Amino acid sequence: MDMVMKLGTSSAVVIFTKSSCCISYSIETLIRSFGANPTIYELDTHPNGKQMEKALKELGCQPTPAIFIGKELVGGANEIMSLNVRGKLKQLLIRANAIWV
Repeated sequence: MDMVMKLGTSSAVVIFTKSSCCISYSIETLIRSFGANPTIYELDTHPNGKQMEKALKELGCQPTPAIFIGKELVGGANEIMSLNVRGKLKQLLIRANAIWV
């Protein structure tokens, strides 16, 4: 779990995903559409992917996608989409210094 938390807080936006997950791709595309450049960790290709997936489950996430913004675990796709629909995702990205206006 320590490795996931360390990686998750290593940059403004971090997404833990799997290379074949279309939902993860959609979330990445959404975040990039605001101008952010997330760090992506693909669990199915990462050498420690299985351990990271287990740690994410222990943190209460479905394994993918799991999104950290501003050094905090925001959650998965549902949480990101909810923030976006409510108009709060952009402000969260700004506060995390992931984008500038």
